[in-house]
Amino acid sequence: MNKDIIAGNWKQLKGKAQAKWGDLTDDVFDVAEGNSEYLSGKLQEKYGWQRDRADKEVSDFRNTLN
Repeated sequence: MNKDIIAGNWKQLKGKAQAKWGDLTDDVFDVAEGNSEYLSGKLQEKYGWQRDRADKEVSDFRNTLN
C-alpha cells in the first residue's frame, strides 16, 4: 500500500496503528495523518529506537495493510 493510500485512508487505519503502538497518543496520530516520516520520528522519541528501526516498523506496518 503506497503512502497516498495510507494518507487517504488514515482515519480507518488509525485504529490499527494505535493498537500496534499503544504508547503513542491520539494527538500524535491526529497530527500524523498518514505521514510516515512524522510517525517514524514519534516512534523514535517514544520508544528510543534508532531511525532505521522506526522506519522499518512503519514500513512493516504499511506492508501488513496490503
